[in-house]
Amino acid sequence: MSGPHDLDPCIRVLGAREHNLRGVDVDVPRDALVVFTGVSGSGKSSLAFGTIYAEAQRRYFESVAPYARRLIHQVGAPKVGRITGLPPAVSLEQRRSSPQARSSVGTVTTLSNSLRMLFSRAGDHPPGAERLDSDAFSPNTAAGACPECHGLGRVHSTREELLVPDPGLSIREGAVAAWPGAWQGKNLRDVLDALGYDVDRPWRELSREDREWILFTDERPVVTVHPVREAGRIQRPYQGTYTSARRYVLHTFADSKSRTLRAKAERFLESAPCPVCGGSRLRPEALAVTFAGRTIAELAALPLTELAGVLSYAGEGGGGAGGGGAGEETARVLTADLAARIGTVTELGLGYLSLDRPTPTLSPGELQRLRLATQLRSGLFGVVYVLDEPSAGLHPADTEALLVVLDRLKAAGNSVLVVEHHLGVVRRADWLVDVGPRAGEHGGRVLHSGPPEELRAVGESVTRRYLFDRGAAPARAVREPSGWLRIGPVTRHNLRGLEAELPLGTLTAVTGVSGSGKSTLVGELTGDLPGVGRLVTVDQRPIGRTPRSNLATYTGLFDVVRRVFTATEEARARGYAAGRFSFNVAGGRCETCRGEGFVSVELLFLPSTYAPCPDCGGARYNPETLRVRYRGRNIAEVLDLTVEAAAEFFADTPGAVRSLGALLDVGLGHLRLGQPATELSGGEAQRIKLAAELQRARRGHTLYVLDEPTTGLHPADVEVLMRQLHGLVDAGHSVVVVEHDMDVVAGADWVVDLGPGGGDEGGRVVAAGTPAEVSRSTAGRTAPYLAAALGG
Repeated sequence: MSGPHDLDPCIRVLGAREHNLRGVDVDVPRDALVVFTGVSGSGKSSLAFGTIYAEAQRRYFESVAPYARRLIHQVGAPKVGRITGLPPAVSLEQRRSSPQARSSVGTVTTLSNSLRMLFSRAGDHPPGAERLDSDAFSPNTAAGACPECHGLGRVHSTREELLVPDPGLSIREGAVAAWPGAWQGKNLRDVLDALGYDVDRPWRELSREDREWILFTDERPVVTVHPVREAGRIQRPYQGTYTSARRYVLHTFADSKSRTLRAKAERFLESAPCPVCGGSRLRPEALAVTFAGRTIAELAALPLTELAGVLSYAGEGGGGAGGGGAGEETARVLTADLAARIGTVTELGLGYLSLDRPTPTLSPGELQRLRLATQLRSGLFGVVYVLDEPSAGLHPADTEALLVVLDRLKAAGNSVLVVEHHLGVVRRADWLVDVGPRAGEHGGRVLHSGPPEELRAVGESVTRRYLFDRGAAPARAVREPSGWLRIGPVTRHNLRGLEAELPLGTLTAVTGVSGSGKSTLVGELTGDLPGVGRLVTVDQRPIGRTPRSNLATYTGLFDVVRRVFTATEEARARGYAAGRFSFNVAGGRCETCRGEGFVSVELLFLPSTYAPCPDCGGARYNPETLRVRYRGRNIAEVLDLTVEAAAEFFADTPGAVRSLGALLDVGLGHLRLGQPATELSGGEAQRIKLAAELQRARRGHTLYVLDEPTTGLHPADVEVLMRQLHGLVDAGHSVVVVEHDMDVVAGADWVVDLGPGGGDEGGRVVAAGTPAEVSRSTAGRTAPYLAAALGG
């Protein structure tokens, strides 16, 4: 017999208190497209991801891992009274971590698995050759990887001219530029000296034999080094090992975890296609197998639309595997499945991608849609999909394709919960949950939960104004350029000999569909171009990869805070220096968690998770340091202040006022000073970098380049950000933004539109001029959307 809850059509949340949520009660319907809106930091992600999705995950873990139940309760349970009517959930968050070199379109979508299966089961193997398993067709397995390049497709080598750019220098003067700096470089010079090589003669005067050995030997001799004594320093002899310049550079490039060190090593290397596999990354045995007359590497290199054509022709008996009967039937079934999977990806406007395209070269928008396409094919039913700004990085034309996919997920019997700012997506919602009214402690309430049209009556809502009361963009006089930047010809990715001109002294928007070449074009802007002066690139890469890096450390605000605490009477009485108030060095920090604020909890069969430190409770400092107070707060409590609250707290501290004012100016008042870098979105990281630039005294002309600065921003936050960017231009600087938000583009002085499509169909400037001029263009796909934003 069924109970009353069996027919309840809603997910009901009672008493949600995650982050800034204030005991929120909300009901959202299942089997609907539900959009969560609100300004940045209002609490919408805390409700959708931190509460609803987190609770679904907790229940899943509880059901499959009894051993971990106690720990999961401790670290994973959201702060919520009760949630009823909650089905299993799948999360599609914006992950901005840099994917590995081996990751490709094929691996992200699992289409590579299907193609490998096709070659294993239905490929034409050479006569007498053993039929290969599907693993043998993967460059990421020992069975399939080319032995020369280990499945990477390229080999790296170096030569004397790269390693020693100035042969007039001696080794002691730094002739071997590829060597590391500081002690490690000095150690290598001292080892060479101890081995009997002349480190004081100019490099070009050394014998060819000596130069060859120093740069390229694989030997690693160990020798006793007697350092030259320096005044006041006692340096004892030690055993030093020699490493050649080539060995050091190759090892650093392959194994270093430091992005900076790898980038430095790469400057001394030449990359070329592997001579054994020709860049295909596979063993000869795998490349000897064909389907429809082509190798797997040749098929993986085709654009997906072309690959689908080859497969459908082969599946109809136009050149697939032989073997007759069962072999032909296998080929037909496998090609039909693969073609259907490819169809989902091409439907999302990604048909220009190839399976072997490395994921690091994809935009966040392309990557997000690939994951969506994979979910669409999974055929799950009765699931809650929780999506984090799926329109991020999408041109308005691509957003229409995205909406079709969201509708299909819903039509397949699923619930779709979306955290979103794009008004086109918001208008398509069946149900709207508006959180606010503002950010941080001024938000955390549900202002409206119901049909979108009913938000019109909610006076407190910031979203309402943009959804209903928005007219055409106000007319603004277009600035006259103070000069021009000439770029090109550029031949990179899908740009082929492209030449472009960008005006100086203006705000320029670079537009075009995903994959049209926008980021590649602005990537060619360097400080060497005539007229640039100083170049500042503000991208969405994280401001740090560990929780030790945060908003305060990145902007220099932490130095001011530590000086304030060091100057207190109590700190002076105890003899505490500024280092005492840093959680990154021993002394003042909690040694149980080494200043991290949390400890790792190892779970059997599950990824390790984190719990607050049992000794400091997440404060990061030891009790003695926390006894020092400034205006009634200890250092941990100050780091827990939001930027907005800190601006009041430090109103009379000149060093802090400038930093905090810059952060408020870019709409980051809701972030906490000590908020770990790992908790920040790409858009927040980008605005922190912009704030760090704004607080610097600027001399002379600066060119600011921003890649999609409005990603993750509510329209109200976009207005705040654009005021800052226009302020920079009014102060005599130049700003170039890659942008999809047509309201931003409409407010620019100049627009460069790339296209007409993505991939091979893009890479050309299809229109350039003022927003009004570009809106009248008949080329590309931007004009109609820009015309609508201009009120045309």
